[in-house]
Amino acid sequence: MTRSMNDKLITLTGRLLVAAILFFVLLPTIVVFISAFSSTSVLFFPPKGWSLRWFERAVSYDDFRHGFWSGLIVTAWASSLAVLVGASLAIAIERYSFPCKQVLEGILLSPLFIPHFTIGLGLLMLVSQLNLGRGYPLVIFCHVVLVLPFVLRSVYVSLKNLEQRIELAAASLGASPLRVVLTITVPLILPGLFGGWLFAAILSFNEFTASLFITTQATQTLPVAMYNYVREFADPTLAALSVIYITVTATLLIIANKFLGLGKVLNVDARH
Repeated sequence: MTRSMNDKLITLTGRLLVAAILFFVLLPTIVVFISAFSSTSVLFFPPKGWSLRWFERAVSYDDFRHGFWSGLIVTAWASSLAVLVGASLAIAIERYSFPCKQVLEGILLSPLFIPHFTIGLGLLMLVSQLNLGRGYPLVIFCHVVLVLPFVLRSVYVSLKNLEQRIELAAASLGASPLRVVLTITVPLILPGLFGGWLFAAILSFNEFTASLFITTQATQTLPVAMYNYVREFADPTLAALSVIYITVTATLLIIANKFLGLGKVLNVDARH
């Protein structure tokens, strides 16, 4: 009986500890959510009154609207290119042997531990030395580099869940390696491809530290526009925009998880 009570006490303590950690992590988000509905012109917590006018300003402010459309352009190109390049490289690394294979994989995954501002600053110095423009191609290239590891991981896991004997059977019947990939491998790993694209799109749209160095007024993304705004104003507009940001992102992830099972796509037990 005593042992049973101790087990229940340990379980209860563990749950309370997890709840406390979650509350601590979510506390800034809760503060932002509440502050977004403030009626005052200065960001204040707790609000002295309630209003929705900051949400109207968030969606009508010109720099935010321009940053939103610029971010969509960069995100669409970067995530699509990252899936195309990442899937090709992941299949090659996972299915074939060639010289410097591990070196290539390490280089592709390096943005996971290299600070993003370092990559952005390095690209800025490079284009300055080469006298190249800081247009959309540069921003898209930077974002592809940053999101590529997440696409690789997603495709790796899908390849691990794929029964390789199906590919071998197709090859034994005379299909070329390219035909096997296009007609067998790619259709069977579509959930992983879409999962990689979705995470790449979310990460690209939210990327700030590298984008701050390489964007201009004409190509600035929404996070950069938000940074420039907060340098001049201290009203709850950014809080309102953050609420929209968080809500849309969470909704997309919930929908994708429901229909695609992203937990399986990004299985942490996979070797990669």
